[in-house]
Amino acid sequence: MSAAADWRRQLREAWRSPDALRRDRFPRMQVTPGMREAALRFRMAVTPHYASLVRVPDFSDPIFAQCVPSQDELRAAPFASPDPLGEVRSMPVPRLVRRYPDRAVLLASSSCACYCRHCFRKRVSGVPEPSASDAELAAVARWLGANPEVDDVLVSGGDPLLMPDTRVRAVIDALSSVSSVRVIRVGSRLPATLPQRFTPALVRILAAPARRGGPAVYLMSHFNHPRELAPEALRALRALVDAGVPVCNQTVLLRGVNDSADTLEALFRALYHARVRPYYLFQTDLAEGIEHLRTPLATGLALMRELRARLSGPAIPNFCLDPPGGGGKIELSPESVVRRGRGETLLRNGRGELFLYPDPQDAARRFGSERADTADSTDTSGASRQ
Repeated sequence: MSAAADWRRQLREAWRSPDALRRDRFPRMQVTPGMREAALRFRMAVTPHYASLVRVPDFSDPIFAQCVPSQDELRAAPFASPDPLGEVRSMPVPRLVRRYPDRAVLLASSSCACYCRHCFRKRVSGVPEPSASDAELAAVARWLGANPEVDDVLVSGGDPLLMPDTRVRAVIDALSSVSSVRVIRVGSRLPATLPQRFTPALVRILAAPARRGGPAVYLMSHFNHPRELAPEALRALRALVDAGVPVCNQTVLLRGVNDSADTLEALFRALYHARVRPYYLFQTDLAEGIEHLRTPLATGLALMRELRARLSGPAIPNFCLDPPGGGGKIELSPESVVRRGRGETLLRNGRGELFLYPDPQDAARRFGSERADTADSTDTSGASRQ
């Protein structure tokens, strides 16, 4: 069977209800009325490939917990919103979201191979609607041409790479036709959930613009757990990088899935070894149906402190959140600067050790009355970054 036929067969054979998954794949799986109701409210799909990564068919398994509906998704939560990033009100033309001066997001499709239970776009993911039409892409291109300060477009959805090759090419060509667009980022969960999709033909489509002197195309992958880096996924990543398509990864911090330093270290180290840049670790958004997967901010900050003591710099992502209602990403970090004085700064490294760093001697009179062993150990978050 060809690779193209294989990924289409994966989609045809995907399980779309908890009962079907139990019947065909996990006969010992327990299905509750709440799981059935959650699957009706928030769409479900699990490819055979992704199901093969499950070791125990219950919510203690980090793969199972990401793809099988839970009755916890029905629980009302304060602050939860169907549009937590305020995207709907930030659309200058249909399908295009602009929340930053120099970047925009093109929502090209609403379909996914697997519907992640932590998705912040549950309002659109799985909603039956066609992918972006030629007329819509032309309108997007005209708007981008009239707003040349936007030079970076993220193609998202749903999953845009679930579209046929002809539609993927149409999207890439429409954006490439705008001279001011210098970067196209394609956000896709398919390297983890449907790696068979990365056929030689698709890889060529993604690599073509840069080879023609056009915009650089980046693949923004989404791996949350080291088990998702199966051999098929690593082959897909290798094909992309070898073809000249840089790959950066975005991970979501999920309670019970990856909220441990050991798990995240293994994930980021494996990505780094596969020539994939661990780019973002996101705090879970305030979206409907995902409250049970959120962690306190203190958890993420403590994990980042631990990861900085374990991993090389290029293997450490930025820890970020999107505040309620939009406003752009806020980067968070365990505070390394403990105290500033006249002429010197007290710093804490990833292992919690304290150090005094002096300014140039002619910058200020040395501040020598404080000792490192009397320092305040309080951690705070970092500043906003647009």
